[in-house]
Amino acid sequence: MNLSKFFASAQYVLLAIILSVSFLLMYDSSQKEAAIMDELAHIPAGYGYVSELDARLNPEHPPLVKIAAALPLLFLDLNFPTDSTAWKDDVNGQWVMGSQFLYESGNDADRILAVSRLGPIILMLLLSLLVFVWSRSLMGSWWALLPTTLTAFSPSMLAHGHYVTTDVGASLGFILAIYFFGKFMLHNTKKNLAYAGVAYGIAQLLKFSAVLLIPLFLFLIAIFVFVKAFNHRVSLLSKLGYVVNYSFRYLGYLAGIFAVGYFLVYLVYIPITINYPMEKQKSDTTYILSNFGGENNTIPECTITAPKARCLADLTIAMTTNTIARPFAQYMLGVLMVTQRAAGGATGYFMNEVSNAGWWYYFPVVFFYKEPLPSLILIGFALLLGIGTFLKNFRGPSRLKERFFTYVNLNFAEFSMLSFIALYWLYSMSSPLNIGVRHVLPTIPLMYILTAGRIKQWTRQELDLSYGLLRNILTVIWSTLKSSFKTAIILFFVLWYIAEAFLAGPYFISYFNELADGTPNGYRIVTDSNYDWGQDLKRLAEFTEQNNISKIAVNYFGGGSLPYYFGDKAVAWNSTMGNPKQEGIEWFAISINNLQSSIAPIVSDLHRNPEDEYPWLLKDKSPYSPDARAGTSIFIYKL
Repeated sequence: MNLSKFFASAQYVLLAIILSVSFLLMYDSSQKEAAIMDELAHIPAGYGYVSELDARLNPEHPPLVKIAAALPLLFLDLNFPTDSTAWKDDVNGQWVMGSQFLYESGNDADRILAVSRLGPIILMLLLSLLVFVWSRSLMGSWWALLPTTLTAFSPSMLAHGHYVTTDVGASLGFILAIYFFGKFMLHNTKKNLAYAGVAYGIAQLLKFSAVLLIPLFLFLIAIFVFVKAFNHRVSLLSKLGYVVNYSFRYLGYLAGIFAVGYFLVYLVYIPITINYPMEKQKSDTTYILSNFGGENNTIPECTITAPKARCLADLTIAMTTNTIARPFAQYMLGVLMVTQRAAGGATGYFMNEVSNAGWWYYFPVVFFYKEPLPSLILIGFALLLGIGTFLKNFRGPSRLKERFFTYVNLNFAEFSMLSFIALYWLYSMSSPLNIGVRHVLPTIPLMYILTAGRIKQWTRQELDLSYGLLRNILTVIWSTLKSSFKTAIILFFVLWYIAEAFLAGPYFISYFNELADGTPNGYRIVTDSNYDWGQDLKRLAEFTEQNNISKIAVNYFGGGSLPYYFGDKAVAWNSTMGNPKQEGIEWFAISINNLQSSIAPIVSDLHRNPEDEYPWLLKDKSPYSPDARAGTSIFIYKL
């Protein structure tokens, strides 16, 4: 084997090792954790899709991740309680069905969790592979391993990559769609248009927020058309003519991409609505959208002066009565539900405050504390390099315009990534729905790609060999040493980053970097899906067994079940029930998410009753100094 073939093989061997280790880290964590909150809804919904061909559960999230998680469950002998009221009569009775399916129907809940989590894990590996493929086309195979490693070993990606939720799926969908859209914009072939359309459809089936691709694509087309038209050396009037001509052409292309994408969406929704009775679909949709587009709980109507959102809701309801249109009506219902949820926000704890109004700085702060320190340094350094390059080459408005045109022409993929990151972060920061860094995960792999590209340029040496032989030799030696030193620095940060992932496991969801005083203290910054999503209930059950605890009071947040894991040893508890010791119970455990929501200061217009603030616990205990912990997120007190 010659040297070039050896290095080519070595690249793919390293890629295989990266993906394999990433898989093992996620698989190991998935075996040790209880159901997190959202899995209680997503798993029964997915099983209903594939076993009953009925999409009545969990319509606010698209089906693809849930289908991927549920398909392996068909090979297990499971009882699905379709005779329960939650399935037959309730509107979206996802939470009750989740409890009944996992814990009350004679099924092995831990086995269901372990098998269903394989689907999301595979999607996470596909995301890492996609990052490698796109990066290889931009910077070569060896440098492509850098953003691939950062993606595959990101604690946030490893955390959400092994749960049956849509967040890593969303990352895969967004990046896949942007990648193939960029390929089509540079090479307008029918094959590339079909690929772009399929990728757009997959994105819609992975996360409803993928509708943000519509304004992104329109913006990219506008910039692309403008640059393409003004590259012609003709009069201004002729350039404007080119703008109009190109605009119609590329908007036509975009319509084709959307047509292919939504046709794919339609095809996927057909089988999962076959056994969803039309009458129930209509009544469910009508109930869910009853207040959509209204204010102050009024029931709006679609009129000329009514909000256009109400007209979309009425159209969606009307589509449920048509055999051909009703699969797409189920998709539209999900989009409208997500729109309404994002506008409504959620109550949460952040930086010693409890609010339902959100914080515009929430995502930057959480990203700053949850991203590993070595990657923060690399991203920050790459950003400084980019700013330095811009300032170095800035020569006034005319010069800036020329450089921008050249940049877009030569770096359309990079420009697309930057545009998406800016759009997605602006959208996220303007939303009051602040429930986890997971909502900005789609942008993080793109940050890694951009970082790797900028750092590659930094390590590259420009040699001037116009001098004499001796000086040329010394120049080559010095440049080689300098480049090797820079590469060694990058390698140091990458190894540090990988070590962070291993040290974080298996508690990936609770990971916080050194700037937040590490994982044990991350709850002081923020909770919810950033720290406590219910993953540690099995560890609490193990603690009670190991310490021979006969009875424990538990205030739990998550998708697990106290009776399933504890039998009669655990009693569901809350602050208003008073001190469990008065009932002869000497142990008390509480999810840190519930604790922070109960005792942290309230802002905005929220109200909390004094009896809900655990006065009896605060009187006898220091709440942030528990006697023990189950995992990272459940605090345990000996009363």
